[in-house]
Amino acid sequence: MLSTQVVRRGLPTILLALLALPAMAQSFRVQCPSSTQLHPLVNAAGVVDTSDPTSNIYPNPHIKCQQLSGGDGFATMADGTQTYLFSFGPLSGLGDIAKGLPGTQPASEFNKSNVDSSGNVLDAVKIGAPDGAAYAFNGAIGLVPDPESVPANQLDGHVDPRLIMDVGVLNGNIPAPMIAIDEGDELFLTLTNVGMIMRPDLFEQHTVHFHGYANASSFFDGVPDASIAINIGGSFTYYYLAPEAGTYIWHCHISPPEHLQMGMVGQLYVRPKQNAVSGDLKAALQTANQISATSGTGVKCNDILCAGQTPLPAVGATSTGAGKYAYNDGDGSTAYDVEYPIQMHGFDPNFHFVGMTFNPESFVDNKDKFFLLNGRSYPDTVNPNPLSTQASDGTPHFSQPLPSVINIPQGGKALLRFSDLNVTEFHTLASLGIPMHVVGFNARLLRDLDGNNTDYYTNSITLGGGESVDVILDATNVAGPKKFYLYTPQLDHLSNDAENFGGMMTEVNVLTCNPASFNPLTKKCI
Repeated sequence: MLSTQVVRRGLPTILLALLALPAMAQSFRVQCPSSTQLHPLVNAAGVVDTSDPTSNIYPNPHIKCQQLSGGDGFATMADGTQTYLFSFGPLSGLGDIAKGLPGTQPASEFNKSNVDSSGNVLDAVKIGAPDGAAYAFNGAIGLVPDPESVPANQLDGHVDPRLIMDVGVLNGNIPAPMIAIDEGDELFLTLTNVGMIMRPDLFEQHTVHFHGYANASSFFDGVPDASIAINIGGSFTYYYLAPEAGTYIWHCHISPPEHLQMGMVGQLYVRPKQNAVSGDLKAALQTANQISATSGTGVKCNDILCAGQTPLPAVGATSTGAGKYAYNDGDGSTAYDVEYPIQMHGFDPNFHFVGMTFNPESFVDNKDKFFLLNGRSYPDTVNPNPLSTQASDGTPHFSQPLPSVINIPQGGKALLRFSDLNVTEFHTLASLGIPMHVVGFNARLLRDLDGNNTDYYTNSITLGGGESVDVILDATNVAGPKKFYLYTPQLDHLSNDAENFGGMMTEVNVLTCNPASFNPLTKKCI
């Protein structure tokens, strides 16, 4: 997942020149404010205290930040082939990404110094080690005190470029680092272009485009015609306001057919405000709306976006406190116990090989032969350990951190956030034994204009490139332990190039524990 000990590999001249620049000349920076006009500072309880404004001294938790590298890397296909990538890598949230979680962090976590209490810079090699205990750091890589700040040595976005290059070069992930925010959050996303060490002849710019995302400003849309592109040696911080819940897609918008095929694709999801409806508020709403405390139903929204309403979760969706929902459904119909983002993608190994050997790629002959779920083909899709690729200096690089095995507690529900980022193929996935309850499509809750449910049950879903769908697998009536399969019925997509029995397939396990004894972070029984 993370590249380390990069300096020993012998950087191209352009990258060495970058490292030699003085601190004032380098253009790497990060940006993550503790407060904004929309989200001011809060008190120790995490809320704005109007009665005692002097207690509002803590960063607002609704400001989220993340740092990415844009460059290259390698991934290992299930038949052992090492595939060259143009790709994004993690430069923040490393501790969470190593655990298969989104790398998005609140400002209080993101703005942590890379210098310890003794004045020593954190060991980038240790940060990149495969040992899970070493992945404790979630701050922005490279963030160090600024000697020219007033007063001196403040954390103001000034970074040490050597740390960024140590971790960021040859750091490409497939899929790209996951982004997750809550509805109403402000997201500050910094993209740092570290260059392509395997292709020093290329001066590729990179951008971040949130596909299908309601973005009011074209300046932050990532389409270079209407915004900007980031050159090698530069950083740019995108700003987004999370308007609506749902599953989205993000990718580089520089020469999209090439950069998407080469691996510059990722997933973003926005959690709904309904998740924050607490047990006390839920009871009050039930009383106000004369809803039975045992009926298990809520108030149906009367329009497609639940506009102007406080969403009401279903009674009993969770035992205590707030629940987890895919959308602001108003009736608890999108409740789930555990979620799994699953990115569908494919690679043409010839296209990638030609791209690494300084030759022009042929788009006409582009034909995928490796078919991937979260960057892996079966049986690596069910491997709980991060998949590694050996680098030229013999060190392992963990560029495919996410398995796609699905564990569901007995009687529980799993939300599958599917997104298709293939540029040449449609993908179909089928579920045998547990029907798919499709509740959202392209980041929209399946409701008509009158608020009536248009959700449906099916055994398979088909997506084209740039589409997403939210599916709930309901194991309410399934007694564990049971094993099912999620796979593609497209037989040529069930192979690892010339090898059979691979491709887009993973396992669905119904465990013996109930949701109360299930850890949604480890996806295992407690």
